Amino acid sequence: MHRSVKFLLASTMSLAVVSAMPAWAANAPDLAPEAEAAYAAADQGGNDIIVTGRSTRSVTQMTGVEIQKILPGISPLKALQTLPGVTFLTADPWGNNEQNISLYVHGFNAQQLGYTLDGIPLGDQSYGNYNGLSPQRAIISENVGRVTLASGAGDLGTASTSNLGGTIDTFSSDPKEDMGATIAQTIGSYSSFRTFVRVDSGTFGNGNSLYLSGARQDGRAWDFNGKQGGYQANGKFVHDDATGRLTIYGAYSDKTEPNEDATVITPANRATAPYARPFLYPDFAAAQAYLNSGAYKADGSNYRNYYSDAQRTDYLGYIKYDWKISDKITFSNQGYYHHNDGVGVVAGPIDVAGLPGLFSFYFPGGTGAATTPANLARLSTIFGGSGLATRTTEYRIDREGLISTVQAELGKHKIEFGGWYEHQSSSAFRRWYALDVNNPSTPYQRPGDTLTPLITQYGSEIRVNEIQTHIQDSWHVLPTLTILAGFKSTFQKASQQVPVQPIPGSFANSTALPVGKINTDKAFLPQVGALWDVTGSEQIFVNAQQNIRQFPTSAAAGLSPFALGSQQVFEDFKNTVKPETSWTYEIGARSQRSLNFGPITGFEGQISYYHVDFSNRLLAISPTTVITSIISGAAILQNVGSVKTDGVDLAGTLRFGPHFSIYNAVSYNNSKFQDSYTVGIAQTVVPTAGKQVPGSPKWTNKTVVSANYGIFDGQLVGDYLGKRFATFTNDLSVPGYFTLAARIGATIPMSEGSHIKRLNVSVNVTNITDKKAASTLSIGAASGTFNEFPLAPRQVFGTISVGF
Repeated sequence: MHRSVKFLLASTMSLAVVSAMPAWAANAPDLAPEAEAAYAAADQGGNDIIVTGRSTRSVTQMTGVEIQKILPGISPLKALQTLPGVTFLTADPWGNNEQNISLYVHGFNAQQLGYTLDGIPLGDQSYGNYNGLSPQRAIISENVGRVTLASGAGDLGTASTSNLGGTIDTFSSDPKEDMGATIAQTIGSYSSFRTFVRVDSGTFGNGNSLYLSGARQDGRAWDFNGKQGGYQANGKFVHDDATGRLTIYGAYSDKTEPNEDATVITPANRATAPYARPFLYPDFAAAQAYLNSGAYKADGSNYRNYYSDAQRTDYLGYIKYDWKISDKITFSNQGYYHHNDGVGVVAGPIDVAGLPGLFSFYFPGGTGAATTPANLARLSTIFGGSGLATRTTEYRIDREGLISTVQAELGKHKIEFGGWYEHQSSSAFRRWYALDVNNPSTPYQRPGDTLTPLITQYGSEIRVNEIQTHIQDSWHVLPTLTILAGFKSTFQKASQQVPVQPIPGSFANSTALPVGKINTDKAFLPQVGALWDVTGSEQIFVNAQQNIRQFPTSAAAGLSPFALGSQQVFEDFKNTVKPETSWTYEIGARSQRSLNFGPITGFEGQISYYHVDFSNRLLAISPTTVITSIISGAAILQNVGSVKTDGVDLAGTLRFGPHFSIYNAVSYNNSKFQDSYTVGIAQTVVPTAGKQVPGSPKWTNKTVVSANYGIFDGQLVGDYLGKRFATFTNDLSVPGYFTLAARIGATIPMSEGSHIKRLNVSVNVTNITDKKAASTLSIGAASGTFNEFPLAPRQVFGTISVGF
C-alpha cells in the first residue's frame, strides 16, 4: 500500500487509518471500489469510524454506529448536523418529518444537493417530491452502513440532476458474516416508541448472505395530538465470488405524518405570534367552537387548521452486479425501480386565504361577494356542514433506471467512464373533499379512498428521460502526487400533459397549466483536481468543478416550468430562462498525527477553503405567498442573477488516550446575492444585491465530547447555530442559539455460552436546556414576512438492543 494516510472526519470526530483497503485501490481517488473495500469493516461491525483521504475534494463521512449514537432511528440526514458546513433542522428530534426539514450545505439548500442510496438516485428532496424519496424512507436508519457528504462538489458519476452544491450518499450495511438477529426497542417522551428487528443469515452456500429487517415507529407530536410514524421493511442479498459481486436490495416504507403549520412572522406580530401553531384534531367540538366564535379570524394568518398530514407509501429495489473482468478492470451495472403513491392533506376553514373566491368558480350561483354570510353558509353546506374543507395533493411516481460504470487501471492511470439513464412517470392532482360535520375525517385516512372529490382543481401527468455520462482519469504522476480530471454530460427531456385544467381565473395569476416539452442539456461539465501527500501524515488537496441543476419537473413544484401560468409564459421561459449552474473551487489540508504532549496523545483534522460562483439563480415570484400555498397559483419564474460564496471549514479531534476525545468544527460561510431584480409591470426593483442568502448562517460551531470506560460510553454534543436572515432583502432575521444533546450507554457482558451475544442499553436526551428558538425557516418573500417552525423541546429516549 502507498504510504499516504487514508482518513476522514466522522461523527465523534475521531479518525482511523483504513487498514482494509486493497493495494490496487490505494491511489484511486473517488472510485467506487475504493469506498466499498474501505468501509467493509464498518459494515461488519469492525472499525466504527472509517476515514479516507484519497480525495481531491472535501469529503466527510459517518458510520452507522456513530449515527445511532446520536439517537437510535435518526434520519441519516439529521445525523450529518455534527459535520462541518452543514445546517439541518426539523421540528422533531429524529429528523423524520419531511414537511419542516431545512438543510443547507455551504449556502446551498436541500433542493440544490444530490442524494443517492447505494448509488441509485433519490431525487432532490422536495416536500411534494416528483423524482425520488427521502433517505429515511429508502432505508431503515439502523441498516445504514455509512453516509458520505461531499460538501463542495460531488463525484462526476453521481446519479443526480440537482447536485449544484455537493452530494449526500447513503450506503446500506451488508449482511453479517455470522448468523444472528438483533432486536432493539426505544421508548421515550410523548409516548414515543420504535421497534427494530433484523435477522442475518450469515454466510451460506458459496459466498451468499442476506438479511431481512423491519421497523415500526409511533409517537405523539410534542405540540399537538397527532401520532407520527409508520412501518418499514428492508432486505438485502449479497453473493460474492471470484468473478464478481451480486447485490439485491429491496425497501418498503409506509409513513403517516400529521403536520403542524408554520407560524407566520411579520414586524407587526413578532411580539405576539404563537411559538407553535398546532392543529385542533381530534377535538372536533373545539374546532367547531373555534369556527363558530370567529376566533380564527382574530388569529389572522396564524389561524389553526383542523389537521394536516403527509402520507407516503414507497417500494424501492435494485439489482447490481460488479463484474471483475480482470484484476485491472471492473464493469458494474445497476438496475433499479421505485414506486411512490402519496397524498398531502390540509383540513381547514373554508373562508380563509382566498378560498371563497376559488370555490365560487366551481359552485356559482350565489349573490353578492363570495364572502357574504349567505354565500359562506351555502359553501359550508356543500362541504359537509362543518365549515371546513379538505384539500389534497395526490402524488404518484414511477421510476426505472440503469447505471453502468467501467473502471480500469492502466499503468499509472485509473480510468472511469459510465452512464446513467432514468425514465420518470409522475402525476399530481389537486382535489377538494367535503368534511362531514356528522362524520369528520382524520389525518390517518386518505380522503380519496372513501370519498368522491367535489373539485379536481388540476391534474398533471409528466414524463421525463434523464441521461448522464461521465469520464475521468486519476493519474498517479508521482508516488506522492495524483491528478484527477474528467467531465460529465447531462441531458433532460421532459413533457407534460394536463388532463384537468384549472378553471380560467380560479388559479392565481394563471390561465392554464402549460402543455408540451422542454429539453435541457449541458454537454461539458468539467472537473480537475490534485492530491499531494506532503508527508505520511499530511495531505493537500485542490479541486475545481462545474455543476448544473436541471429544471424541476412538477406542476406542484415552485421552480418548475410546468407550474407556469400560461402556454405563452411557458414558451417564453424555454427561450429565455437558463438552468442554475455553479463553479466550485476548493483547497484544503488534512493531518493525522500521534502526539506525546502530556495528556494529548493524538490529533486529526481538516481545514478547507471554498469559493463558489453560482449563476442563473432561479426565483419563483409569487403573487401572494399564502394564496400560492393554500389555493395554488402560478408564480413568475425567472433568473435573477448570481451568488458568490466564500467559506472555511475547520474541524479536528484531540485525543486524550484511548478513553477520551474532544471534537470541534467551526464553519464560516459568506453567501451573497450579486444582483437585484425587478418585479411587476412597473419593474419595481427588489434590492437584493449584496444581501446575505437567507436561511443559511454565517457561523456554526459543533462540539462532540466522547468518553468510554469499561462497559460505559458517553457523548455530549453541542451545536451553535448563528444568526439567519429570513427574507431576500435581509430586513428580518432570527437570532443564533446553542443546543446540547447527550447520550450514555452500556454494553452488558454476557456469560459464555449464552444465547444472547450482545446487550446494549442507552439513554439519549435532546435539547437538554429546553431551548426555545426558531428551527426551520420557510422563506418566500423579499421583505416583510417569513414563516418559522419551533424547535423541539427537551425529550428523553431509552433504548435496549439485544443481539442473538
